[in-house]
Amino acid sequence: MDISSTALRVLRQVAESGSFTAAASLLGYTQSAVSRQAAALERSAGATLFERRPDGVRLTPAGLTLLRHARTILDSVAAAEHELAGPAARTELVRLGVFPAAGAVILPEVLSRLAATGSHLAVTTREGTTPGLIRALRAGSVDVALLTSRPPHRPSDGESPRLHIEPVEETELLVGVPGTGSFAGRTAVHVDELLDAPWIATPSSGEEPLLGVWPGLPGRPRIVHTTGDWLTKLQLVGGGFGVTTVPSRMSPLLPQGVSPLRVEGAPAEVRRILLARLPGRPSPGVAAVIDAVTSTA
Repeated sequence: MDISSTALRVLRQVAESGSFTAAASLLGYTQSAVSRQAAALERSAGATLFERRPDGVRLTPAGLTLLRHARTILDSVAAAEHELAGPAARTELVRLGVFPAAGAVILPEVLSRLAATGSHLAVTTREGTTPGLIRALRAGSVDVALLTSRPPHRPSDGESPRLHIEPVEETELLVGVPGTGSFAGRTAVHVDELLDAPWIATPSSGEEPLLGVWPGLPGRPRIVHTTGDWLTKLQLVGGGFGVTTVPSRMSPLLPQGVSPLRVEGAPAEVRRILLARLPGRPSPGVAAVIDAVTSTA
């Protein structure tokens, strides 16, 4: 097979993003260029690598096989570029994926711990939802990722080989409400009171979960604002424009005007924070990041 590294990067990005359009945007290519690379890759491989579906693009078994080798090839190319850059650049790069709330409650402490060790690490981070970060792990775009799971805490994905996943901690889901108004001065709210509340949620589609709305709400939520930015959510709550869910671990970081309340009349919503990576022995840098994460729990 005559396959370019560009084609392998396209394969990896399509596997991660789930569409040619998203892959093109992230790679800085046109969609037609990505489609041409995909078609050329299939011709060279002599197999169908991409399954075009109404909800996006998934890799076929042959595509997953090639992806496994693509990760190794692209990592080797990156290592060669790094080594050729000279001794000053010979620090290990670790790419850490984090779910949105982790950026506020876990990431700063993790980076501080790593800096204090004086290790020769260059840690980069990227934010994403748990399904998106799992795709990134599978595609080799991140080395380790902080994920969340909700009851009944099923396995994160069903692909093989199974990801190596270890629990970090558990956190209870609360509801963030304005410090003024009908919920002011309270420590708890009954779930029935939340049915007519104005909710501030994160946009969701397909496999991405709806975040920001109480999962056990007995009815259809009234969503008045949608945003993927945590600061925007909390500022809207503080301004009295709605309510949203917050993990209990974030309580000390809530801005003025936002109060966290426990929800009564419904089972507690416990979220697990998980650390995931591909199977096998982790590199020294990945092991150091894992140690720093688990030390924050």
